[in-house]
Amino acid sequence: MVEVALAMVEQDGRWLLQLRDDVDGIVAPGCWGLFGGHLDPGEDPEQALRRELLEEISWRVDQVQHRFSHRQAERVLHFFFTTLRDPLDSLCLREGQDMVLASLDTLRQGSVWSPALGEHRPLAASLQLAVDHLSARS
Repeated sequence: MVEVALAMVEQDGRWLLQLRDDVDGIVAPGCWGLFGGHLDPGEDPEQALRRELLEEISWRVDQVQHRFSHRQAERVLHFFFTTLRDPLDSLCLREGQDMVLASLDTLRQGSVWSPALGEHRPLAASLQLAVDHLSARS
């Protein structure tokens, strides 16, 4: 069983997204997703999330709150909520092609504009799960 920890990062009603690389062999290549990743041996989901955020965007997150978990075949996705209080440009993108803040209304449209690529890209299935969860609560 593979476990993944994902960050639902909110700032002023918008959500932080990562545009995944266009690389064969990764989950959801070229799609918008949430920052996070697989748990390393011995890590719990929160530890993995904190490590991934530091590795992917150089962000040492203060507080996170487990929101929900979702089982898919051989994977368990753990979704955590946190708030970004710093400006977006204070983050350093180290993994992926782009990052943006997008409103829930934009996410509900199923694709998001990438300023770096100059085109719309679709949502990864894991991001769609988070959007569905947020939509059910609003």
